[in-house]
Amino acid sequence: MRADGYKGIVHTAAASNLGQMLVKLCKAEGIPLVNIVRSDEQVAILKAIGAEHVVDSSKEDFVPSLVAAIEATGAMLGFDAIGGGTMASTIMGAMEQVGSKGAEYSRYGSNVQKKVYIYGALDLGPIVLNRGALGFAWDVSGWLLIPFLAKQGVEGQMKLAGRVIQGLTTTFASTYKTKIGLEEMLTRDVAMAYNAKATGEKYLVVP
Repeated sequence: MRADGYKGIVHTAAASNLGQMLVKLCKAEGIPLVNIVRSDEQVAILKAIGAEHVVDSSKEDFVPSLVAAIEATGAMLGFDAIGGGTMASTIMGAMEQVGSKGAEYSRYGSNVQKKVYIYGALDLGPIVLNRGALGFAWDVSGWLLIPFLAKQGVEGQMKLAGRVIQGLTTTFASTYKTKIGLEEMLTRDVAMAYNAKATGEKYLVVP
């Protein structure tokens, strides 16, 4: 976010383990964060750990709520764990509504640069963009951790690793449904369960 020159983040599938870490990290860093979830239960999970802006994509007022949250935070950078479908477009469309507010009309939309990084694949379908709602100042890119770390160099990687180690039991703590061995991992019922990609259903493999 900082390298790209943005000041806030929109995050999808935000009730996940990673999403909960991001809530705590952004709070510690003073970074405005808009969390997108898909149920009342997930809203409650994030609110309980201090998330300020949480919007539910299953609600009829999702888009206006998203626009309001983006306007309140100034978040013009998204990280999308869903991947396929229209979510990236919906996020940038909401950003464009905020960026266009009060601006002089232009057939090309606002000059506010909007960006979404696709880093997940919960939906393996095509990424669908509604060009008419985005203007022209937008960007969609893929993002993976390993190539990002490679660009940081050894010193940068050590700094990031140190930050994680310091917060291993707090900011970066993970919760798991259960612990399994390698043999259990290969059983049908367990494989079906951990492959479901459900919130709060992660399995920890302990050889």
